[in-house]
Amino acid sequence: MRSLFRLSVCLAASFLLASAAISRTIDTAKSSMTVRVYKAGVFSAFGHNHEVASPIVAGSFDEEKPAVELRVDARQLRVLDKDVSAKDRAEIQETMLGPKVLDSEKFPEILFRSSHVERLGDGKWVVEGSLTLHGQTRLIRVQVEGQGGHYRGWAQLKQKDFGMTPVVVAGGTVKVKDEVRVEFDVRGK
Repeated sequence: MRSLFRLSVCLAASFLLASAAISRTIDTAKSSMTVRVYKAGVFSAFGHNHEVASPIVAGSFDEEKPAVELRVDARQLRVLDKDVSAKDRAEIQETMLGPKVLDSEKFPEILFRSSHVERLGDGKWVVEGSLTLHGQTRLIRVQVEGQGGHYRGWAQLKQKDFGMTPVVVAGGTVKVKDEVRVEFDVRGK
């Protein structure tokens, strides 16, 4: 489930394809990405949905040619869950970054590169591109809205598509859904 957070980082890159006319660098201090992981299973009421901050470490976009590239360091993903104890949050963090999910030491980089941008209307696009996560590259689609160097959007990803198995506890009665949602708010410099 933590690996899904990294996917969100890659998706954020796609937002950058909208208006002006010059290749721009992503302002990592003013940009953010969040991965939302949801619970499932018979006793899911005893589990937790997870919110993961996914810092963008580098990226750029060209609004004239529509193109975007975004990089995230998987080792920097942070579990933000407010409804759990600090001890539980630390355990969730360790599981997310560890070999059972993201294996962030072995696969530290998450990368998104756009390959096609379709304009849907004023300030709206669908961006397709390759997302490399957990050592595997897959084509994804990102919904993007914005203008003038400020873009927001989201994408749905499946952990299994990137070779990760969603976390299961209590004999499968509480588990994480395979599908995660990645949301981003990106600004150019």
